[in-house]
Amino acid sequence: MNTRLSIFVVLILVLAAAAASAIVYPDLPGTLASHWNEKGEVNGYMPRFWGAFLVPLILAGMAVLLFVVPLIDPLKANIARFRRYYNILIVLLVVFMVYIHALTLAWNLGWDSFDMNVALLPAMGLLFIFIGPLIRNAKRNFFIGIRTPWTLSSDRVWDETHRLGGIMFIASGLLAMGGVFFGDLAVWFILVPVLASTLFLVVYSYVLYQREAGKK
Repeated sequence: MNTRLSIFVVLILVLAAAAASAIVYPDLPGTLASHWNEKGEVNGYMPRFWGAFLVPLILAGMAVLLFVVPLIDPLKANIARFRRYYNILIVLLVVFMVYIHALTLAWNLGWDSFDMNVALLPAMGLLFIFIGPLIRNAKRNFFIGIRTPWTLSSDRVWDETHRLGGIMFIASGLLAMGGVFFGDLAVWFILVPVLASTLFLVVYSYVLYQREAGKK
């Protein structure tokens, strides 16, 4: 996906999220449910305005930041090498946030018979499954990817870590989607794989770097 098209798609998504909030705003309660615990129970609230428009505002800021990153990264030439994958990643993140926003609005409009965690898991799973191949193509940079002191110090360590990381992201996504069948335990099917994968990849990058240093 080229940059111009990705900017256009993101702009449409952000405007759609803001428009949806504006349309349903009169029907929203004075205080909106905005956070759910691991059991899918509401444990956080926001005033109506912020509950309705905070996500579109965050999306706008996040999109600007992500599109600016390739211009300010000291390794921007490397980002240019996987820019089309980077653009797809931005769009996927925005789509995911818009989906969360739609669920939140639906819940606060009274369509609250669904389990929020179960509704989120398939989307989170798909996000990780799609991110897997994208991250495998990422080149060394300071903003996007598995950034440890060791991946940032070596192209080989970066590439090897991201090759394995892409596979682990896909596996984590598949496990997350399987969590929909486990009720209150569903949230753990995303937390445990992601945290375990992150910790493993940090250690893995360190081991690769030490092996590379030992050969010099």
